[in-house]
Amino acid sequence: MHGRLKVKTSEEQAEAKRLEREQKLKLYKSATQTVFQKRQAGELDESVLELTSQILGANPDFATLWNCRREVLQRLESQKSPEELAALVKAELGFLESCLRVNPKSYGTWHHRCWLLSRLPEPNWARELELCARFLEVDERNFHCWDYRRFVAAQAAVPPAEELAFTDSLIVRNFSNYSSWHYRSCLLPQLHPQPDSGPQGRLPEDVLLKELELVQNAFFTDPNDQSAWFYHRWLLGRGCVSPPADPQDALHCLHVSRDDACLTVSFSRPVLVDSRTVTLLLIIDESPLPVEWRTPDGRNRPGHVWLCDLPAASLNDQLPQHTFRVIWTAGDIQKECVLLKGHQEGWCRDSATDEQLFRCELTMEKSTVLQSELTSCKELQELEPENKWCLLTIILLMRALDPLLYEKETLQYFQTLKAVDPMRAAYLDDLRSKFLLENSVLKMEYAEVRVLYLSNKDLTVLCHLEQLLLVTHLDLSHNRLRALPPALAALRCLEVLQASDNAIESLDGVTNLPRLQELLLCNNRLQQPAALQPVASCPKLVLLNLRGNPLCQTVGTLEHLAELLPSVSSILT
Repeated sequence: MHGRLKVKTSEEQAEAKRLEREQKLKLYKSATQTVFQKRQAGELDESVLELTSQILGANPDFATLWNCRREVLQRLESQKSPEELAALVKAELGFLESCLRVNPKSYGTWHHRCWLLSRLPEPNWARELELCARFLEVDERNFHCWDYRRFVAAQAAVPPAEELAFTDSLIVRNFSNYSSWHYRSCLLPQLHPQPDSGPQGRLPEDVLLKELELVQNAFFTDPNDQSAWFYHRWLLGRGCVSPPADPQDALHCLHVSRDDACLTVSFSRPVLVDSRTVTLLLIIDESPLPVEWRTPDGRNRPGHVWLCDLPAASLNDQLPQHTFRVIWTAGDIQKECVLLKGHQEGWCRDSATDEQLFRCELTMEKSTVLQSELTSCKELQELEPENKWCLLTIILLMRALDPLLYEKETLQYFQTLKAVDPMRAAYLDDLRSKFLLENSVLKMEYAEVRVLYLSNKDLTVLCHLEQLLLVTHLDLSHNRLRALPPALAALRCLEVLQASDNAIESLDGVTNLPRLQELLLCNNRLQQPAALQPVASCPKLVLLNLRGNPLCQTVGTLEHLAELLPSVSSILT
């Protein structure tokens, strides 16, 4: 046996590795403790650089140690000669590269490199671009490196066209490169600014078509890769799939009620009205009137709807009319409505159709582009019938082109999409509910009525309730709603609410509805009488139907209901 190499057993190997790890850990802890002691003592010298190099070389994600190195380098800047400082910086850049080879996705390392380059009088930006190219050659989806490249390109004033060409080369090599697609979405607006279109300006038609062709090649090559589909969604936004954001605040609706002695305002977005700063002014018959503004739920947090009580003198029925003008000083906008003699209410409302709230007005060119995209996606869907990205894109395209014309087809695609993507069924149900409610608002406006029927639509959520301020009758029965949300309190004119045959457990949205007379809640999931507390705040409620709810199963509960709701003349259980 003499002269033969002894082979360690697995137990011996494991023990040797354990001892090696323990030794490394002791050194690691000792070096870290020494760094912290020297830092606390203010001894920020080159020995700290050496100690932190030992630790960061093995674990580049120790953020505190990068902070220590920056503190040392800042101190040495005033102590070293320019030549010595240049050598120190060169060594630091080399050390950073070695750390990136250990972990190319180290937040701390890339951040430290940005910090270091930012402090140099004449950084070698060309070298940094080459560094980025090398790391992206290894992993073209390293978003840390992409972030750093954007930083370098901005500092070096690299023309956007050159960077766009760089993304071309990587995308052609591999379509599954989300960072490259994202970078294009940053570069194209710089290359093709549209000064008259605001920050979300549209791309020129020829550029849009070229980009759509590129991204179509990508998702026809690999339909299941999400990178190209996300970029396609961004392009569609540039082509009017989603409506542009409001360029400024808007007062969508103004309503005044003689019966309730109340004036209500609906905004285009949630706002906070502060009476102390007088951001919302009320002028009646050309005379300013100081009032206290509040939200319908009384919480006075940012909301779409705000209201105020009106003094009796402002509702004099002996005059031919009263003119109410509201001015939102924060946005320099106003709206006016008239209350005529003998009328109990008056209002002024913007049209959701005219304002393009739920879709954009398409030019012939944009319609042609989107119709072409719809055709292409349908062709792909025939080849890939279970591709969720394709199905969702088809839904959005039809929504952009004509939500009412394509409503039936859209619902069919939603059904297919839920079947192929069951993990996101809840999200899809909510999105479908949102689209259906938007369509219903448009139909209600076309019919010029104040009654909204939303029964048997399989709704899971309620949205855009601020658009329903003038609705008097709302039918939500036979859906899958679990609550009447607080935003429902915006329906200041609501008289009849049918919400039977849902799964409702909460009635928060019924709070303080001034005109509500009938509330039908049969076959829901109301468990305790306390759930009906919001109902007690409705002054005109006379009929409450609770049949089929769990709370109706005991006599004691029924007696409690009568005490809780003394003003309700008819409670059906």
